[in-house]
Amino acid sequence: MTAVYLFVYLRSSQSTLPWFREGLHAPGSRGVASCLVNGAFQRRGSGRRSPVEVVATAASYLTRTQAADLSGLRAGPLGRWTDGVTTLRGDCVTFASHWQAHNYRILTETGPLWVVLGDSTGQGLGAPSPEGGYVGQALAELRLRTGLPWRVLNLSVSGALIRDVRHDQLPRLPAAADLVTCGIGANDILYTPPATLLRDLRALMGVIPDQTVVLDLPLPTGIWGILGRISAPYVARINRTIHQTALARGLPVAEVSAHFLPPWAGKFASDYFHPSQAGYRDWTRALLAAIPATLRAA
Repeated sequence: MTAVYLFVYLRSSQSTLPWFREGLHAPGSRGVASCLVNGAFQRRGSGRRSPVEVVATAASYLTRTQAADLSGLRAGPLGRWTDGVTTLRGDCVTFASHWQAHNYRILTETGPLWVVLGDSTGQGLGAPSPEGGYVGQALAELRLRTGLPWRVLNLSVSGALIRDVRHDQLPRLPAAADLVTCGIGANDILYTPPATLLRDLRALMGVIPDQTVVLDLPLPTGIWGILGRISAPYVARINRTIHQTALARGLPVAEVSAHFLPPWAGKFASDYFHPSQAGYRDWTRALLAAIPATLRAA
């Protein structure tokens, strides 16, 4: 979603970072408690930095020098941006702790169960609090519209890749889920070559449960200048794959690309990568529109 997309697209022939493969277990074979106990400390992706963090870390070496202080670079837009990324990096830990405690707490509750698969956007990173992301906003709206005590089991992990959802999150999916949503792919733009990304995406779309609501990716249209315009076709290509594979299986798609649109003022967090709470409102509208009417109506 940033200038990073172009950087990655140009270096797409290079190999990805090392990772350790695990066997895929059949989803839906365990209850909520088993999913938490067996998976709480195996959250692959949590140590991986997002594309924007990689670039900001490199930039911070420039903004934290004495020369940067003297020239005003540290106090300028670049310095403020790197500081914003640092702030969100701390939020990453805080938000993950929040959702882990939340996931354990729902064990004592009853009501329809929504399971979230995905990356930092599923965590709500960029909003002032975890509840300010699209998961928290959509959960509140589901409860309001249906009058039912909807619960959410949030298995998303900041930094997660498509393959992490398939090999780590999906095996922890409980059998009792009434709704499953999956929003993934942005981090792969940096870490995964295009051919592998699309292959991983098709593989995931082939094994997620029936009626899973899949979120497509926002398009960098009208932002980040020429780099946003150049990278948009690659993101659009990923979205076409999402829509085509979803159509083949009859899966609903939450069209974030059609809802998260200009004007951009106020829609991004301080890292200019993750949505703000206002930006997540657009994501929430896209998700609610894609959830089957039988689940979102009273």
